[in-house]
Amino acid sequence: MIKGLGTALITPFDANGKVDYEALARLLDTQLTGFVDYLVVLGTTGEAATMTEKERAEVRTFIRQYVNGRIPLVLGVGGNCTAVVCESLKTIDLRGYEAILSVCPYYNKPNQEGLYQHFCAVAEASPIPVLLYNVPGRTGVNLLPETVMRIYEAQPDKILGIKEASGNIEQIKRLIKMSTEYRVQNTDQISPYSVSEAVCTPSGKAGLLVISGDDGIACEVMEAGGAGLISVASNAFPEDFWHIVHDKDAALQAKFDEMVKLLFAEGNPVGIKAVLAQKGIIQNYLRLPLVPASEELKERIKKELA
Repeated sequence: MIKGLGTALITPFDANGKVDYEALARLLDTQLTGFVDYLVVLGTTGEAATMTEKERAEVRTFIRQYVNGRIPLVLGVGGNCTAVVCESLKTIDLRGYEAILSVCPYYNKPNQEGLYQHFCAVAEASPIPVLLYNVPGRTGVNLLPETVMRIYEAQPDKILGIKEASGNIEQIKRLIKMSTEYRVQNTDQISPYSVSEAVCTPSGKAGLLVISGDDGIACEVMEAGGAGLISVASNAFPEDFWHIVHDKDAALQAKFDEMVKLLFAEGNPVGIKAVLAQKGIIQNYLRLPLVPASEELKERIKKELA
């Protein structure tokens, strides 16, 4: 269900700061052409932190109804107050969503024990499987492989995997190795979710999915045994990134090195929104404290697109 290429979907806004549903429909059409395996809705790329709960409810409902079961959906549900996250999971409408993606608590900077207890509580509260999300550059904390495995061992029926966006390839490889060893030793106890053959036991049961959260190292993560990519770039380049993921096309990935750097040069989703605006899919508006790409960055993106 959750395998291959997932797009970390942006949320388009209009000049008045409202969600632009016409642009969102256009964007979804580009994602429903057969090249994207699943969508991640209202994650950090979707600017969910700057949206009201009413807006988030409307967006997740619109996307669920528009997609209408054609590909799986993952919903971002995270925060830096464990109690609030858990209460949200008990009250929000999760119909149509296969899993949640829950980011490490930000700003508080909990230690590894705090992260362990937070995610165990989230797993207990969630009625659907949970993908952990490690992105130290945004949260200020690094979810270590030992803690990931400890969480997974405590909640094997709830923890589906992790989006690993630390950018630390050695750490990611270590986590994949630990997960593989655990899977081999515990074939009969692990979660039965459907995943790619690369991460299945002989019985067909899945271990912990380790998914790349960085466009630039997707092939390296998958060569090490990772289970695909949750991509920012595939908002604009779904077909290319399908080939990068499914064909493990390192040469094609290398061709996107400069574009990926530009996407994150002034923060995410600043770069990808500039690309999508230049492609005529959305208007180039963000919510404060984020602002649109500088003229210099827009010009560099224009040249790279050409």
